Amino acid sequence: MRLVSWLSIMFILGLSVAVLGLSSGPKSATQTWDMPTAYPADNYQSQTAQLFADKVNECVDGEIRIVVHAGGSLFKGDEIKRAVETGQVPIGERLLSVHSNDNQMFAVDSIPFVASSFESAEALWQISGPALERVLNQQGLTLLYSVIWPPQGIYFVDAVEDTAEIRGMKFRSYNATTARIAELAGMIPVQIEAAEMNQALATGVVRSFMASGSSGYDSKAWEHVNYYYDVKAWLPRNSVIANSKELSELSDRAQRCIRESAIVAAKSGTERAIYMTDWYIEQLRENGMNVILPEEGFARQLSEIGAILADEWADQTGAEGKQILKTYNELKDSQQ
Repeated sequence: MRLVSWLSIMFILGLSVAVLGLSSGPKSATQTWDMPTAYPADNYQSQTAQLFADKVNECVDGEIRIVVHAGGSLFKGDEIKRAVETGQVPIGERLLSVHSNDNQMFAVDSIPFVASSFESAEALWQISGPALERVLNQQGLTLLYSVIWPPQGIYFVDAVEDTAEIRGMKFRSYNATTARIAELAGMIPVQIEAAEMNQALATGVVRSFMASGSSGYDSKAWEHVNYYYDVKAWLPRNSVIANSKELSELSDRAQRCIRESAIVAAKSGTERAIYMTDWYIEQLRENGMNVILPEEGFARQLSEIGAILADEWADQTGAEGKQILKTYNELKDSQQ
């Protein structure tokens, strides 16, 4: 009995030492933070996301490692925000205006002809940013940074001088605003993600779309359409969002690294957008596209559509939206 008891004690002690040995090792291995984005790896938005990831990875001392998955390779564009909300991934990049059906505040950067330059779009962002962040926070999301796109123009297969010429045309929409533009112009909106643009154009699923020179360049629009109308309708923004719970569970150091890296990425991305705007337009020309300004009548018709959409957005967002536009317009008037 004594021998059995002694062996039992030794077994228990050995097991305890083994458990203690395991617990005395590293607290946790490096966490992988997968970061899905919707645009190609060579697009400046994805390159900015990679810069952000690299800066974080250099700073956090092994606590996390952010891995960028570009071009919708991990989640399609329309799946990214939900994936971050539900914790399928802790971080992702998304064009928030495509989620305006969830909350109209997400469409603030896509109201046609309200902010048509980098300066005015930045002013609108500064005014509307707090409201947008509050909406995201209510959804369990934290806005880390946002990067602007070049001004939006319209691509057509053939020249257009009047909205009567485009009625019934299939038009690629990527958010509620572009779908509404199509409806008001008598076109047929077709929801297409950026990663699917090439196929949609090649197969005739769409024959027109509204996008920046960047998207036209990425999709090699000149292979399918001939005209780019530089209407400068608006300058939308891509936003990098994190799951708030996942973010809060990181060390103070890691959270600080993420926020500092976000500041660097936002500045670099904005500078890149400004620099690339003219370059993209030049690439369209060099590849045979006609880059032109709209005829006066066509421009006036587009502005009328924009005024309708601005009023609709203000009605849908209520007092807060009306105040954002009022503050923005007062600021713009004071600077003229």
